[in-house]
Amino acid sequence: MVWRGAGSRLAVWSVRARAAQDEAEMAGQDPALEEPGGDVRPVTPRALSAAFLGDSADVPRWIRIAAAWAWRLLLLAVVLYVLARLAALLYIVVVPCAASLLLTALLHPLYARLRRRGLPPLAATWSTLLLALVVLAGVTAVATARVEQQYRALLAQLRHTATQLQDWLAGSPFHVRAGNISKTSGTIVKYLSQHQSLVEGTALTGARIAAETLGGVVLAIFVTFFLIKDGRKIWLWLIRLMRPANRERVDRAGRLAWITVEYYMRGTVAVAAIQMVVMGITLTVVNAPLAIPIALLLFLAAFVPLVGVLVAGTLAVLVTLAAKGLIDAIIVLGVLVVMNQLEGHLLHPQIVGKMVRLHPLAVILVLAVGAVVAGIAGAVVAVPLTAVISRFVAELRKEPLPRKGPDSEPT
Repeated sequence: MVWRGAGSRLAVWSVRARAAQDEAEMAGQDPALEEPGGDVRPVTPRALSAAFLGDSADVPRWIRIAAAWAWRLLLLAVVLYVLARLAALLYIVVVPCAASLLLTALLHPLYARLRRRGLPPLAATWSTLLLALVVLAGVTAVATARVEQQYRALLAQLRHTATQLQDWLAGSPFHVRAGNISKTSGTIVKYLSQHQSLVEGTALTGARIAAETLGGVVLAIFVTFFLIKDGRKIWLWLIRLMRPANRERVDRAGRLAWITVEYYMRGTVAVAAIQMVVMGITLTVVNAPLAIPIALLLFLAAFVPLVGVLVAGTLAVLVTLAAKGLIDAIIVLGVLVVMNQLEGHLLHPQIVGKMVRLHPLAVILVLAVGAVVAGIAGAVVAVPLTAVISRFVAELRKEPLPRKGPDSEPT
């Protein structure tokens, strides 16, 4: 009934609006609509909507503001969802490109130093990439050699620890019989033999992942090469269609955002190196196996704030517990706790600096969202991406700088 009355009112208002508009055009006046009471109301879309839905003044102001924000946030959520779906479909391209951006931010200071020494752009780019590949290959070779040397000793220590654990479980208060443990082991072996196709499928999946990883590494190297060599030209090409004033502001914000990424990568590498050295020394002192590989794993885990060090540190404690015993594991755990506190309260604020400082709650939420959306890769890029967006938006909201002249262009 309400909608029928509103429709009738809308029809009457439409007829009157058309007639008033024709008369106003013939008289050379602005079109207006005369109401039954003699008042004149301009014929506008807002007036027609008020005739159909009622006057907006009857709606509380907070509801109108909430509705305006609601549809904007809903539209933004739809856009972000579409972008996330596209990134998920193109993850084999998106992940290497994101890794190449972080790697470029890490290697760009070396490239800039070589350019200041007089090397041409192509030679400086090749020198930077080759030096990085040599360091990476050397570290991988050392870690692989240490694993091969200590693998048999680690197995012997694990068997000894398993025997001690079995004796401990057989005693008070657990009283777990050795036959039960053997039965559990037999059940696991039987399950693996019965589900051979599942194991083979997992192996094939692992081979596919290895192939995708190799392709992603090659793509990341190529993208990093061109970003190091022509990054500035690519950025200027992206913003070339903007008006000069807007282009200058976006260029300034983009350069400061890129400096933020560089500071983040330098600070993270410095903190990760300190953690690696401390953990390597600790594991060497307690004579734990795989000290160098675990220290390198802790270095890589530092690029996932908060969570990465926790996972790698747990692995270090478990290996030490299995190979050396409870006392040495407690020592490693104590060093990890102290190092984590120093990182959170001293190393990270002092080394990374205020340019990339985010609240711990923001870091946790961003890590959670990145891990849910894109797994480990999302957790790695979540924090620097948030820092870049925050700095970029903050710079765009500042007042534009006065231009030096009518023909001045951003450099």
